[in-house]
Amino acid sequence: MTEAEDRKPQSDEARSGYDPEITSEFAIPQGLAVPRGGTEPETTSEFAVPDGLDVPQVPSAEPEGSAFNTPRTYSARQAPAFTPATGIPVVSLTKDVPWQDRMRTMLRMPVAERPAPESAPKAEDEGPAVPRVLDMTLRIGELLLAGGEGAEDVEAAMFAVCRSYGLDRCEPNVTFTLLSISYQPSLVDDPVTASRTVRRRGTDYTRLAAVFHLVDDLSDPETAISLEEAYRRLAEIRRNRHPYPGWVLTSAGGLLAGAASVLVGGDLIVFVAAALGAMLGDRLAWLCAGRGLPEFYQFTVAAMPPAAIGIALTLADIDVKASAVITGGLFALLPGRALVAGVQDGLTGFYITASARLLEVMYFFVGIVAGVLIILYFGVKLGAELDPDVALIIEERPLWQIGAAMLLSLTFAVLLQQERSTVLAVTLNGGVAWSVYGAMHYVAGISPVASTAVAAGLVGLFGQLLSRYRFASALPYTTAAIGPLLPGSATYFGLLSIAQNNVDKGLVSLATAASLAMAIAIGVNLGSEISRLFLRIPGGAASGRRAAKRTRGF
Repeated sequence: MTEAEDRKPQSDEARSGYDPEITSEFAIPQGLAVPRGGTEPETTSEFAVPDGLDVPQVPSAEPEGSAFNTPRTYSARQAPAFTPATGIPVVSLTKDVPWQDRMRTMLRMPVAERPAPESAPKAEDEGPAVPRVLDMTLRIGELLLAGGEGAEDVEAAMFAVCRSYGLDRCEPNVTFTLLSISYQPSLVDDPVTASRTVRRRGTDYTRLAAVFHLVDDLSDPETAISLEEAYRRLAEIRRNRHPYPGWVLTSAGGLLAGAASVLVGGDLIVFVAAALGAMLGDRLAWLCAGRGLPEFYQFTVAAMPPAAIGIALTLADIDVKASAVITGGLFALLPGRALVAGVQDGLTGFYITASARLLEVMYFFVGIVAGVLIILYFGVKLGAELDPDVALIIEERPLWQIGAAMLLSLTFAVLLQQERSTVLAVTLNGGVAWSVYGAMHYVAGISPVASTAVAAGLVGLFGQLLSRYRFASALPYTTAAIGPLLPGSATYFGLLSIAQNNVDKGLVSLATAASLAMAIAIGVNLGSEISRLFLRIPGGAASGRRAAKRTRGF
C-alpha cells in the first residue's frame, strides 16, 4: 500500500472495526435495523417490571443499612419478642391477684416470654422519660430493702413500677446494699442501666406499708398516677414521722423483756427487774448511736444492763430467778427480723444477699455474746452462784404465759414502728404461735426444735394470708409474732457455761439456740410458701420457678 493510499480517509466499516469476512452467530445481520434508545433493555428477566406497568417509587428517607441496623419500619413497642422453638406459654394474669404474685410470676420467666403490658403508659402518649422511671423504681426499691423486705419482694416491686409505665423489658437486680435495673427497649437497641446504693437501714414498718400501698396503686390499671404524682407521694412517705415517740419505744422494750421473763418462769419482781435492765440498755444503745458507734458495739452495750441486774440480784441473796432476768433482756436484743429475712433470701435463691444478711446476724449475735459474757465473767469472779445445769422451771400457768406472749408480740410490733391497725392482728398471731408451741412441747413432749418450726410455720401462714387480704407486706404480720419463739434461754445457758470454763457444754447449748433460730426462719418461710396453695396464683404450671433445677445438677 502506497503512502497516498495510507492518507485516504477510512470508510465507516473500517472505523467501526467491522470486518465483513469475520462473522459470528451473535453478530447483527447486515441490513437489520435495530432501534436505538428503546425503553426496554436488551437483557430482561422474570423479575423485571413489564413495559406499561407504572409503579410509584417512594423515595427512601434513610440510606440502605446493614443487617445490624434497625429497619425503618421497626417499632419496638409493637414488634413481638423472639419466639423460642417451643413456643411462648400462655400466662393468664388476672386482675384480682395481688401485684406481688403477678410480678413474681413474670420475674421467673425469661424476658422474651413475658407477656406485653396490657395497658399503655399512664402518663403522656409517649410515656415518661426512661431514666426518670428507673430513678423512681430505684428509690422505691431502696425504701423496701432498707426496711428489711426480702430480695424477691423488692425485685417484684421494682418490676411492677417499671411495668406500670410501659417498661416491660427490664431486669431488676437486688443485693444486700446495691440495687440496679436495666431496661432494653428491643433486641437491637442499647440498654439503659441505673443503680443505687443503700447506705442506711431503719426499721419502720409504717413506711414499708405506705410504699407497698404506692406500688399497689401504680400496678392498678384503673388508677392513673403520673410520674410527678408518684414522686410527690414518695417524698411524703420519706417525710412522715414515726408513729411512736422515743419514750414509747423505750417503754415497749422494757415491757418486752418483762413479758419474756414471765414466759420462762419469772414473777413480778423478775418482770420489773428485766424491764428496768432492758430500758437502761436501750438508752445506752441510743447514746452510743448518737456518738456514731457501729451497731456491733450498740448491741454489746445494750446486753450488759440486764445481765448486770441479774448478777446483782444473785449477789444480794434476793430470792428471785436471776436467769429469767437475763433471759428476758436477751429476748429484746436477738435479731429475729434479720435472721428470717436472711434465711428467706437463701431459700428463694438470692444467695449473695442471704450470706450478707446472715453475716450481719452473726455480728449482732457476737456483740450480744460479748456483752453478756463480760458481765457473767465478773459475776462468777465475785462469787455469784449461777448454775447452768438447773433448767428454768416452767410452772403450769398457760393463761399467764399466753398473755405474756401476746404482750411480747404487741411490744415487739411497737418497736418495729408498725401501723396501729396491724398491732391487734400480730398480737393474736403471737398468742396462737405460743399456744401451739406450748401444746406440742410441754403437753405432747415433742422436741423444742420441731415445736418451734411448726409454730413458726403457722405464723408465716397466717401472716401471708393477712397480708394478701390487705394487699400489703407480710413482714408486719410475721416478724413480731415470732418474738415469743426466740431462743433466749438456750443462748443464756450457753453463755453461762462458757463463762464457767465449760466450753463444750456451752457450745452445745449455743448450737441448740442456733437450731431453734433456723427452725423459726425456715418455718416462717415454709408457712408463707404453703399459703400460696390457698391463693390463685397466675400462670399455673407454666410460671413455675425456672431456676429450681440449677441446684440439682442439671
